[in-house]
Amino acid sequence: MLLILDFTSPEKKTLKYSSVDVNSSAMLRAAEVQANLLCQFPSFVKYMLPSHVSGGFWLGFPKKFCDCHLPKHDDIVVLVDENDEESPTKYLIDKNGLSGGWRGFSIAHNLVEGDVLVFQLIQPSKFKVYIVRKNCLTEIDGAITLLNLDFRARPIKSDHDEEMKICEAKEEKYLEPPVQDINQDDKIEETMLLPNSDHDPVADQCGNDSDNGSEVLEGIRFSESRVKFKDVKDYSGFSILVDGLIIDSEVPELHIRTKYYDLCRTQNSFLHDHLLAGLNVKLSAGMITETVNIADAIRACTSSTPHEFLETWDSTLKGFECLGMNVGFLRARISKLDSLSSESKNVLASKKVELAEAKEEMRIIEEKVLKVKEVMKNVESEIEALTKKDANFELKFKALAASPW
Repeated sequence: MLLILDFTSPEKKTLKYSSVDVNSSAMLRAAEVQANLLCQFPSFVKYMLPSHVSGGFWLGFPKKFCDCHLPKHDDIVVLVDENDEESPTKYLIDKNGLSGGWRGFSIAHNLVEGDVLVFQLIQPSKFKVYIVRKNCLTEIDGAITLLNLDFRARPIKSDHDEEMKICEAKEEKYLEPPVQDINQDDKIEETMLLPNSDHDPVADQCGNDSDNGSEVLEGIRFSESRVKFKDVKDYSGFSILVDGLIIDSEVPELHIRTKYYDLCRTQNSFLHDHLLAGLNVKLSAGMITETVNIADAIRACTSSTPHEFLETWDSTLKGFECLGMNVGFLRARISKLDSLSSESKNVLASKKVELAEAKEEMRIIEEKVLKVKEVMKNVESEIEALTKKDANFELKFKALAASPW
């Protein structure tokens, strides 16, 4: 619950509560999504209240976030959805939030109270927006959950830090002080909610000059150039490049990288080439590793492999596909295997039905045979009785024939 004050009565102040479930499924899933984003791009989580998605359509941003990362004047802020469609909005410095354009974004994306949005600043005045639905577990959510990764990566130091500085924040977890709703004088909304965790998410998203950060990221380095797959002659020239970073060290198993190279070679392209910008490197590496594992499982499966396994693999790959992985060819193979298995199972089921019908017909015929045998037995008994009767009849017949006139 978020505590807010009602100033509608000049005589006294009364308390109102706006329902904000910090432990809701959407909030927890949004925390996972936020934790998987690259830490060098600052982000925050926003819980949708009625004033955000109906009526006034005003969206306030966390003040400290605005002070650190947004322009010091009114400006246009671009929102990029998960389909890379851009929506310009009007950012008001005095209000620390969005006004014009936000209403259109909210309506176009069918936002409702209880949805949670993750805003990631990918360029100056441009946010990537991840929508976590109140009542829907998306394929992306499922894929992230299945990976079960370590989400505590820290930002990578580079020249980009000068272009987009990430503020240092060492405060404890907090709720941003309420901001006056411009449409309702008696209502004050919260501007930021931070998920529960043992570490401060704000600090995780801000710069850190400690030695720990460089130790965690040892082995990850920036690439001097972008290599096209057609220029990779063999495995020795193969590197996993994501968002300008070489993340080979995040996939330490040689056999995984080798198999992944073979998969890329079958498609003549890097399967990760179109991953969404800003994804956490551990999430990217986890998807690559899981893609190899699923490919191995597909090749090793047999006709007795449970249908549920195929469904799970396809569901996981579908989530990866939503994040930009080129795994359509694996899903196509699963679909063909599933169809072939279903066809074989359908034929088998049909034959079983045919056999059952034949057995039933045999049972009916056997019942008829038993009845016929019973009739035959009765007739034989009658014939035997008549035969004995015929012997007496012959004597009587002869006696009558020879009797005196």
